[in-house]
Order: sequence, then C-alpha cells, then structure tokens
Amino acid sequence: MTTAQITTAASEPLAPSSRPTSTNRPGSVRPTVRHSPRRRLTRSRWKTYLTFLLLAGPNVALLIVFVYKPLLQSFQYSTLQWNIGSPNARSVGLGNYVEWFSDPRTPQVLTTTAIFTVATVGGSLLIGLGLALLLNRKLFGRGVARTVVFAPYVLSGIAVGMLWLFIFDPRYGLMSTALKWVGLSSPDWYNDSPWALTMVIVVYLWKNVGYVALIYLAGLQAVPQELRDAAALDGASSGRTLRSVVLPLLGPTTFFLSVTTLLSSLQSFDIIHAMTKGGPLGGTTTLMYQIYQESFVSGRAGYASAVATILFVVLLVITVVQLKFVERKVHY
Repeated sequence: MTTAQITTAASEPLAPSSRPTSTNRPGSVRPTVRHSPRRRLTRSRWKTYLTFLLLAGPNVALLIVFVYKPLLQSFQYSTLQWNIGSPNARSVGLGNYVEWFSDPRTPQVLTTTAIFTVATVGGSLLIGLGLALLLNRKLFGRGVARTVVFAPYVLSGIAVGMLWLFIFDPRYGLMSTALKWVGLSSPDWYNDSPWALTMVIVVYLWKNVGYVALIYLAGLQAVPQELRDAAALDGASSGRTLRSVVLPLLGPTTFFLSVTTLLSSLQSFDIIHAMTKGGPLGGTTTLMYQIYQESFVSGRAGYASAVATILFVVLLVITVVQLKFVERKVHY
C-alpha cells in the first residue's frame, strides 16, 4: 500500500458499526432509564383514587341505596295519590302540598313543632352547660355522677316514655306526690294539651341532656388552664372568666350541639308515641309524628311523603342558615 493510500484511509470517517460506543467499551455502565415526573404523578394519583374507592366506596354505596334513593322516591311519591297496599296510584302533581297548606290543622302542627323544638334545644344547651360546669369540678364521686347523667341517653325512648307515664300519673304518680308535699294539686297531664306538651318536653330533656353535658365537658377540659389563671391574675371573677374566656372558646362546641340537637328535636318520635300518641286533640303532634300518622295510621303514603318532603326542606334551610350565618360568629 502506498503512502497516499494510507493517508486517504486514515482521513476517511469510520463506519457506524465500527465506531466505539460506551456499551462496547470495557467497564462501561449502562445508563438508568428514568420516568418523567408527570408519569410518576399520574401513578400516585391513581393509587390515591383506588385507595379512596376502596375505603369510601362501600359507605357511598350504602348512602346511595338507603338514603338518597329513598329520598328521591319520597319526592316522587309526594306527587301521587297512593294508599299503602294499593296497587294503583294516581298522579296529582302538587295536590298533596296544596292540601297540607290549606289544612286547618297545619298551623297547630307547626306551632307545636316550634314550641317543642325551641324548648328542647334551648333547654338542652342551658342545662347541659350547667351540668358540664358542675361535673368539671373536682368533686367526690364525680365519675359516678357523670355516668348517671349520661345513662338516660343510651336508653330506649319507648322504655323511657313508658316509665315516665307512671311518674306523671295524676293520682298515683311520683310527680303528684311531690306536688302534694308543697300543697299543690297535680295537673291533668294526659288530657290537657299544654300540660301534655310540657310533660313530653320534660321527658325529652331528661333523656338527652346527658349527651349535651358530655360534649360540653369535653370542650371545657380543652380550655387551657393558663387563660383562666391569667384572667384571675387580672382580677376577673369566676363569672367574668366564664363569660369572657370560657364561653367564647366553647363557641365551636355550642355550634356543633345547636345543629345536632336541632336536627334530633325536629325528628323526635319515640317519646311522643309512647306517652301521648300525638294527643290530646293533636296537642303534641309534631311534623315528624304527623308523617307517621298519615302513613301508617291513615295509610295515605302520598300525602305523608309530601309532609316528609316539607320537613326535609325545613331541615335543609335551617342547616344552611346555621352553616352560612351562625358559624361566622364562631371563633375557632
């Protein structure tokens, strides 16, 4: 080979197959394949979604089957004239609603519902707060007292109502005996509408005030002792400390209890059914008990569904108002 040929061959570029690469070099390391951040984020989201479906899916399915589906069916039935057990139903549109608003008994039902709700909700909050303040002190037998106060809440409403019927008996009841000791005669609790409503309210408070006291007690124990000590050093009395320090810090607890007790009061049924069955003369018939009477006593399922829809709207409006306006005044 001549010198010119050797020079030409050396100047020519190497073929692709003959070029040295990192993989062909001795001791070279193969580069690692890295996933893009977007791909990793997508996998993380899918894992989060699957975990959510696994944990919340059964609960959501139960809510759909046993809450939302019956609710939608109740809206549908409220537009029908249908009796329980009848194979036929006739569409009446808003006729059931018109009948309820034009019924002369409706004002009495609404008044009874309002009195019962205001008395039970307000009474539960006031008495429950007083019991919580008392049980929060270091007293002998405090644990037993807390158990006794909360015990009625877990009892059956029907059993509680039947028990208190004997207590309010005008002739032989414990209430009649206690009133005779102070020189008073017992009212006719069973046949006088105002006294019958008062009797039901008293029993409802006795049964449910323990729940309110327990929640308030938990809120009181969460109040920092340093704030009370600081108020005492500034010369504040116990009453001033309660008004200016403790009650504002109990705002979230009070808001929670006002919502839950209001919903529970509007849906109260068992005590009324056990003690008065809505009487006398409808004096203790609330919206909830009217739904029971119209559906299972009169058999008017369509009309009862309309009343249930009205009660649902009332509960929804009150809850929205509480969450939108009342919660703004709560200091967390």
